Amino acid sequence: MKEKVEFKKIREFGDIIGDTFLFIKQNFGPLMKAFIYLTGVFIITGMISSIITQLQLVSMTKGIAGSYDTNTFERLGKLALNYVFVILFMMLTYTSMYVTILSYIALYIEKGKQAPTLAEVWNYFKYYFLRVLGSGILMTAFLLVSFMCCFLPGIYVFPAVSLFYVIMILENGSFSHSFSRSFKLLADEWWVTAAALLVIYIIFYACTMVIQLPAIIIMMVSAFTHEPGTINKSYVFISSISQYLSQVFMIIPIVCSALIYFNLVERKESSGLLSRIDSLGSSAEPNHPDQEQY
Repeated sequence: MKEKVEFKKIREFGDIIGDTFLFIKQNFGPLMKAFIYLTGVFIITGMISSIITQLQLVSMTKGIAGSYDTNTFERLGKLALNYVFVILFMMLTYTSMYVTILSYIALYIEKGKQAPTLAEVWNYFKYYFLRVLGSGILMTAFLLVSFMCCFLPGIYVFPAVSLFYVIMILENGSFSHSFSRSFKLLADEWWVTAAALLVIYIIFYACTMVIQLPAIIIMMVSAFTHEPGTINKSYVFISSISQYLSQVFMIIPIVCSALIYFNLVERKESSGLLSRIDSLGSSAEPNHPDQEQY
């Protein structure tokens, strides 16, 4: 059996990708348990909201038929409100995923490469959720503005945004500290970081496409068997369900971002190496069951 993944060490490009999947494999059971318990409610509510909104859109496209009246604009208003809820639940879902996975990793490191319990992850989750949610809104706006500025600035800041959430949880950093430190860590290491994120997100999207393949097939069949512009209700259900279920693969880029963070920290500060050197003298002492309390 391979040794458990050590986060605090320097990695080459291939090691970052390989250790991402190795960590998920070694911690699959407890990691998925925390993911399901702490993000499941947001995924389900988001899924329901998406289905209701899409079904309302189907009803409107069949009912309007080229004519507009007072009821039409009223339905458009309700549809817009439903889309606001879809966006809200999506934000809550992604926030819960980031907080859950990064809290798990923080505890995994604190416990000496041991899987934390659900209760331990929940304690971290409660502490960081609202902070990450508020910061996430600001960072999303920052990223969107960057992409609107000729697209290239968005590409440049994306790796820093990916590290921002990692720093906020693993270093318990404030917004300003996490923001500035993410750019400092990327200095002289942008290309390697961007390449690792590019590869891992390609893998992520490939995995999601496999889950969403049935919805794509139904959409293609519907295009040949229904009138142009109509949406099949079966497609609405299957596409919404598969879209939210496939979000479980977000575990992959989040774990990869944590490994990238520690790789950059070790290259610039060697904090993990120094801590291992400091622990050499105490490693010879016999372990005591009450030696550490968490």
